[in-house]
Amino acid sequence: MQRITDKQLKAVVDRINRITGSPENYCSEDGSTTIGHYCLDGAYGGVSLHRICSAGGGVTDVLSCGHVNKRQLYELMHAWIRGYNAAKESTK
Repeated sequence: MQRITDKQLKAVVDRINRITGSPENYCSEDGSTTIGHYCLDGAYGGVSLHRICSAGGGVTDVLSCGHVNKRQLYELMHAWIRGYNAAKESTK
């Protein structure tokens, strides 16, 4: 089984920002956080997918799983993308 890298996780988060039409950068040019931006957070030896929800930098745990290992997060984000795409298709 191949090891999941930070670069691979970042690529999936970038894809989530693209397909959802969310801001691609954590901060705008004036230095304020960009509400709606998806990003990675690391703590407790794990990683989590967060979304900026306030101008002060508040976040939500998108997958409600806390900080998990990289492989778990990679698989959860891909499942989230499949669900997002399925939901978009069902509304057409």
